[in-house]
Amino acid sequence: MSSSTPAIATIAHPSELPAKPACPIRDFRSPRMDLNGKTILITGGTGSLGRQLVQMISEEFKPAKLIVFSRDELKQYEMEQVFSHTDLPYIRYFIGDVRDENRLYQSMRDVDIVIHAAALKHVSIAEYNPFECIKTNVMGAENVVRAAINAGVKHVCALSTDKAANPINLYGASKLAADKIFSAAQSMAGRHGPVFSVVRYGNVVGSRGSVAPFFQKLVDEGADQLPITDPRMTRFWITLTQAANFVLSSMALSKGGEIFVPKIPAMSTVELARTIAPNLPHNIIGIRPGEKLHETMVPMDDAHSTLELSDRYVILPSRDTWRREAFLSSGATPVAEDFSYTSDSNPEILDARGLQALLGSTFKP
Repeated sequence: MSSSTPAIATIAHPSELPAKPACPIRDFRSPRMDLNGKTILITGGTGSLGRQLVQMISEEFKPAKLIVFSRDELKQYEMEQVFSHTDLPYIRYFIGDVRDENRLYQSMRDVDIVIHAAALKHVSIAEYNPFECIKTNVMGAENVVRAAINAGVKHVCALSTDKAANPINLYGASKLAADKIFSAAQSMAGRHGPVFSVVRYGNVVGSRGSVAPFFQKLVDEGADQLPITDPRMTRFWITLTQAANFVLSSMALSKGGEIFVPKIPAMSTVELARTIAPNLPHNIIGIRPGEKLHETMVPMDDAHSTLELSDRYVILPSRDTWRREAFLSSGATPVAEDFSYTSDSNPEILDARGLQALLGSTFKP
């Protein structure tokens, strides 16, 4: 993360917290896809997760090429100051938009792996600009699939969101459509086409627009209260490092067409605010348009096609047989018929020590 990222300074003193988190904080590092000698392209590569992936890949592997594909030249310029061609001779910066299939195809020639992170992600902006949301999130997904198949890419991993499960806003609906496109793409690709997979996870602690840095910004500016949409609200939480690890490990596990969901803790936004700023009162402002009280990552309707591993769930393509048997033979187990994975019923609740562990790995002093 950038050295300008603010530190979380108002969290309770460690001596006041339990000895260790009440729930597991998984790193998702295993299994690990070998990226040495591979050519990798990341759409939306200047975003929070794209930057984290570039940092992780450059620290652990020696790829043939690492291509950052995005449409914002300023963000690419700023990113190049941190990840320069001088230090990383294999890095490339491509200007392009996922709405442009021809540019995607041109950029994917001789590429082995595509990580699709480009999206319009803000709920309110998508509601106000619906056509733009569909063009990027849905039509862009179709373009990525077509370009990857035509260019002979070996693996495509698309990033999803908890808002794609039982969506109530356009952003979530557009990402559900994208999930369906990437899952169905496995059949389109044929025996020798790319392996397609999807990773779906919750709120990223250190990403732009996340509530944790928003609360911290208010604290740093001397706010006398913190805004809370609803005191009942709960969310899943994951760090950028965990998310990047989850992408790489899910690609290593994928047989094609799956949606991978990590086992991560949940926490109420009230407890999050109390942990970051224990002495500030809360101002209840009400739920915003398109916002849920609780988030879902595996709906009950998907239980029949969902398997459980030690650190994640795998939602298999519909009417799948051989992938299911392959996962079962490697230790996966079916979930119950009435299973759902939601932030309000999640047995793994993030306490103050657990949140401190997540924040500590994201916000550096």
